[in-house]
Amino acid sequence: MTQPVYRAASAADLAGPIALEDFALFYHRPSGATHLLVEPAPQILEVLRQGPADASVVAARLALHFGLESEDAIEAVLAERLRELAGLGLVEVA
Repeated sequence: MTQPVYRAASAADLAGPIALEDFALFYHRPSGATHLLVEPAPQILEVLRQGPADASVVAARLALHFGLESEDAIEAVLAERLRELAGLGLVEVA
């Protein structure tokens, strides 16, 4: 089964992040919703700004960019976080 490919919401649709202690604040203009996100959601959005990707590519980008040790260990968690971010409108299936 092929994994869905996601892309970050456009800069015109998503303002942020604004750092608030352990949170990152994002404003999603189309919905008018403000989101307080914690790790790893802001980092996922950051690597998706490099271009559309499925969970395995996001895992590889995070591992490279943030020095994570195991891509396989986080891929399932990332797939779930990507589905959650898509549900919020912060990313969309490409």
